[in-house]
Amino acid sequence: MRRLDEYDPTSLQSQTLLVLQLRASGEPLLPNLKSLTLMDVPEDVVPFIPLLLSPRTTFICLSFGPDFPEVVAASVVTTFPTLCPNLQRISLHAIPRTPIITAAVSEMLLATNRNILQQFDVHLPLTEETNEVICKLSGLCKLWLTIDRPDSLPTLVLPKLAEMEIEYHRDHNWLQGFRGATLGKLASIRFYCRSRSIGDFLEAFEGVALTTSIPTTLSEFRFCTMRAWRPNYRSLLPFIQLKELVVMFSCGRGCSSTIDDDIIIDLARAMPKLEHLRFGSLPCKTPTGVTVKGLAALAYYCPRLSDLCVHFQVAGLDPSEIPQVTPGDEPTSPREDCVLTCLRVGDIYVPEESTLMVTLTLLRIFPRLDNIMYTDQRWEKVVHAINASKKLVDHSSKKRSFDAARRNVDEIPFRSYT
Repeated sequence: MRRLDEYDPTSLQSQTLLVLQLRASGEPLLPNLKSLTLMDVPEDVVPFIPLLLSPRTTFICLSFGPDFPEVVAASVVTTFPTLCPNLQRISLHAIPRTPIITAAVSEMLLATNRNILQQFDVHLPLTEETNEVICKLSGLCKLWLTIDRPDSLPTLVLPKLAEMEIEYHRDHNWLQGFRGATLGKLASIRFYCRSRSIGDFLEAFEGVALTTSIPTTLSEFRFCTMRAWRPNYRSLLPFIQLKELVVMFSCGRGCSSTIDDDIIIDLARAMPKLEHLRFGSLPCKTPTGVTVKGLAALAYYCPRLSDLCVHFQVAGLDPSEIPQVTPGDEPTSPREDCVLTCLRVGDIYVPEESTLMVTLTLLRIFPRLDNIMYTDQRWEKVVHAINASKKLVDHSSKKRSFDAARRNVDEIPFRSYT
């Protein structure tokens, strides 16, 4: 066996593993195993994890169940470098953030063959010494960092890094570790803010990112927080290669959206490759956000956009208000080839009498729209109207195709063969 993926490890009975251990006489149970994935490992199975590993194992992915023995788990983690000297990728999830575990994981990383390590996806803070090491691993391609101290990161020297995820719990002084950093291949970066104060994070990130190659390589940017927040979106304008842009915030204690037409048009112009755009978990009931002008600009400048979540104003949705192309003006009318299929509207309020206008306007701007994700049930009528309209259009299109084909057949000269 070269790969073991077990998402319900309760099927791995400790008694069975004990019998196998006795029969294996100290040898690995799976000597050819290269990849091990165990999710929600139960307490009684944790001590037997080393039995499944071998010198050929290069990938370990574990998540631990609740109330597991942290001392035992810590001792198991520290055996990985010895049992798997060729370890290239390691992921540890749902692991308690205790000093014992932090020390064990840090020890494990320092003992691992750093020259071949490609992925370190461990969701807990590390010691200061370990952070110094991990931020300068030349072969690392994927990295998760948890920052719970106010001190800054060392300057990042990660020339092969493609994916980076950072969870932080204090202010963002650590961003100085990006200043002048070597990040030649960074394509995806995700921030998870657990801090009470968010402040001017986007501006701070822009300031350090402009000293690196990030603006020319980054295709995915995510910032996630469960708090209310009013970011300065224009700090994102230098990242012109973005395909996925997600900025999460909460409207639980009042609308946090500051999106308007000017901001959305500037972003659309700067990021023509956008495929996924999301601002906020879901739009709230507050009648704010972009108008038909901003939506039309997104459809024009970002023809690859397929998934959109943004606060917008239903009251102004009218097909006659969609900007049109006029001589001498920059065109902002929607493109027929805009591929958007999913629109997340959340709690946006849509009056019953506006159903027809909303339907016609959205289909005019986004002709391929077929999935509206809503929590306000009033959108159900819009969904039904869109589906009915598309069926009617499909029927008319098929009828025109049939009529054209029949005309072509009628025009074929009749020949008699005897």
